[in-house]
Amino acid sequence: MGYAEKRATYWRARYKLADGKYPTLTDATGAVIKFATKREAKQAADEEEAKVRRGVWRAPDLGQETFGEYASRWYEAQDLAASTMQNYKRHIEEHLLPDFEDKALAGILRTDVDAWAKKERAAYAASSVKTWRSTLHLILEDAVDEGLITANPATRRRGRGRRAGRSRDRGPEKVITDALGILLAAERASLLSGRDDEFVATVHKGYTGIRWGELVGLETEFVRPEAFRIEWQLYELDTGEFVRCPPKDDSYRTIDSTDWLSSLVFDHIARTKPQPCPCHGKTYVYRGLGAARTGGHQGAKLVDVARRADVSTGTVSNVLNRPERVTEATRAKVEHAIADLGFIRGGTTSEHASHWRRNSFSTWLFTPAVSGWYPKKAPQEARPVPILGEPYPGLPIRGRNSQGRADSCWLPIAKGLTPHGLRHTHRAQMEDLGTEKVLMDERMGHLDGSVSARYAHVTPGMRRRLIAGLTQQWESALDARLSMGPRSPVAVLDRLLRAR
Repeated sequence: MGYAEKRATYWRARYKLADGKYPTLTDATGAVIKFATKREAKQAADEEEAKVRRGVWRAPDLGQETFGEYASRWYEAQDLAASTMQNYKRHIEEHLLPDFEDKALAGILRTDVDAWAKKERAAYAASSVKTWRSTLHLILEDAVDEGLITANPATRRRGRGRRAGRSRDRGPEKVITDALGILLAAERASLLSGRDDEFVATVHKGYTGIRWGELVGLETEFVRPEAFRIEWQLYELDTGEFVRCPPKDDSYRTIDSTDWLSSLVFDHIARTKPQPCPCHGKTYVYRGLGAARTGGHQGAKLVDVARRADVSTGTVSNVLNRPERVTEATRAKVEHAIADLGFIRGGTTSEHASHWRRNSFSTWLFTPAVSGWYPKKAPQEARPVPILGEPYPGLPIRGRNSQGRADSCWLPIAKGLTPHGLRHTHRAQMEDLGTEKVLMDERMGHLDGSVSARYAHVTPGMRRRLIAGLTQQWESALDARLSMGPRSPVAVLDRLLRAR
């Protein structure tokens, strides 16, 4: 039984623990609680001892560990995918520690969390703040499970302290495009890169809906005549290292392919002859872009000159190295293209990186292709992609005074579209074709845990209807592009247009 102990001017409560010891009742700071009467002290001691018997008693010093100390210990105990560990580390170090590092776990109040979230929303997107708060909630929930604190102050109470319910956290609607938009974006990305790889990859992503890491990590052994098998993805860490890991949420799957897409990818593999990469020793379908061809846009490339002059790259090389082998008219045409584009011999490299960098691909190839603008990048402001309007759809100009030498610029295809937006686009394509949900979930790698989904099954007829619908969309897009111009500077698209 607990008892009251008389001190000089007050009473203190003593209670019995399971090990037989009698500690003194203290407050959250560790200070002894002083009672004015013996009765109050005895009641408090009995209540504390009752907690011990029920197994819900907590030591007075629990919760005094700082958030910074606990977060460090919590992070070290995790054993998750490298990508997840990287994200947790960024959330903790950049957004949680600045406000909570020196606070005791038990001293973090709901009002503190709400004030932090309000401050973060003033500087960052609401969706990002929601993600960081989820990480904070996860850490503090584990502290609750360990008995360090009694309640999680980061738990969100529905509808409390908010003016407009969930609508305040609603992000902008994802931008999508259509079949023609995919084709035009792929063509422009290829023109910006100076090779056919980006055309094939953009179309591949738009017509299968695979994730970026799954596209970059697609190995040649998983490309089959009628399907693509998703077994791995490559995730790029902040250090620049590419980690080979299972697809997100273990969404291993086989994605049915149309005949024309399989042919496009197999022809790409035959043309590029991919070799095992030095980082993983695996042979990947798609390769990266050389450092001199991303971000800096130091100058026109040999292929740009060939496209402008409507000749092969070999002819341009002959003009530069063996002009006697080229007719005077052809030589004059190539030299005129060199002057138009500001081509400098030796100004670029043909080296290819093993893998695409997500940011470089999006910033310098995909975004300019779909918006018609290069993004703001110090010291340069955002600016239109300068192009020479002939041949259609125009050749990007690089180098000095590129804006002054341009005679045209691209109109937007779908401003705000991102590479991930092509995944949303593919889902919208399937919705438009009336594809059954069970087949859409299979292709996207989504898991439907409902009872109804347990009774839904993919049939061969569903697959045939989807493949036929995607083929019809592709052919309609080719016909629409053909009406804009019968030729393309992108070799792989030019062959497709000629075949129409």
